[in-house]
Amino acid sequence: MTVLVTGAAGFVGFHAINALLDPGETVVGIDNLNAYYDPALKQARLDHLKARPGFTFEKMELADNEAVLALVERVRPDRILHLGAQAGVRYSIDQPFAYANSNLHGHLSVLEAARHLGDDLKHLVYASSSSVYGERSAVPFREDDVTMQPASLYAATKLADELMSSAYASLYGIAATGLRFFTVYGPWGRPDMAYWLFSDAMFEGRPIKVFNNGEMERDFTYIDDIIAPLLRVLDDSPARGHHDVFNIGGASPVKLMDMISTLENALGMTAEKIMLPMQAGDVTRTYADASKLERVYGYKPGVRLEEGLGRFAEWYREWRQRDA
Repeated sequence: MTVLVTGAAGFVGFHAINALLDPGETVVGIDNLNAYYDPALKQARLDHLKARPGFTFEKMELADNEAVLALVERVRPDRILHLGAQAGVRYSIDQPFAYANSNLHGHLSVLEAARHLGDDLKHLVYASSSSVYGERSAVPFREDDVTMQPASLYAATKLADELMSSAYASLYGIAATGLRFFTVYGPWGRPDMAYWLFSDAMFEGRPIKVFNNGEMERDFTYIDDIIAPLLRVLDDSPARGHHDVFNIGGASPVKLMDMISTLENALGMTAEKIMLPMQAGDVTRTYADASKLERVYGYKPGVRLEEGLGRFAEWYREWRQRDA
């Protein structure tokens, strides 16, 4: 029994593979190791995984549909965890074709490969995003909300991925589930996320940029509270042709200024703050209604922001000292 994981060197991919390897799963990971953020971090994650029994790695572009299909036909995984994508809302403003390549063409490559597995594939689970909800005042965000006004190209590509997955499930009998992640954070995280950018700035004596004058809220979700339900979903075997989406978030939004204060306490530093207007493509708030995931898979987030940022701060200090 083999699991194929795309985005293996990414934040969620790294933690998911570690959790899959713990009980002895065989995992094949793929990633293109691009330079969207520090490749050294991606390589460090990958080095950790390569040291574990049961893991093999293939460097590959998801948009290379022939290579992806060839790998899938050789490996014949019984489950696919598709986490690989071009991340970031703001980056999509300047680099739109990176999103078309990875998030549209790449997602289609995975769907086509899944189609060729036929009955051998028990489940395709893929990463969507809270970004699909766009800017809205009605909270919390529910899976059955109409999501046709994405605020960024990134969000639009994630919504398109959901639509393509639904079509492939219907056409070819693929059992597929999308997970709408809400602001995942923690050790080994992404350097483009606010909590990491703020940490870098504080350690380097630079001011932090606080957008929308701090009038923002995010439903922060600690990485462990993502991985446990993700694995429960992946282990499920829905009926062929069944497609569904689930919110996976903390269901407890935090004001941006409160997050900054919590991070300052965790790092033992005080940030100089530059207050700025809202950035294009961003949204004021995210807030998950996670009751559907709780009802179907028993999901209950357990790590509060103070504890989660404390764990991140401890890891982050060690990461900064790696070359000292």
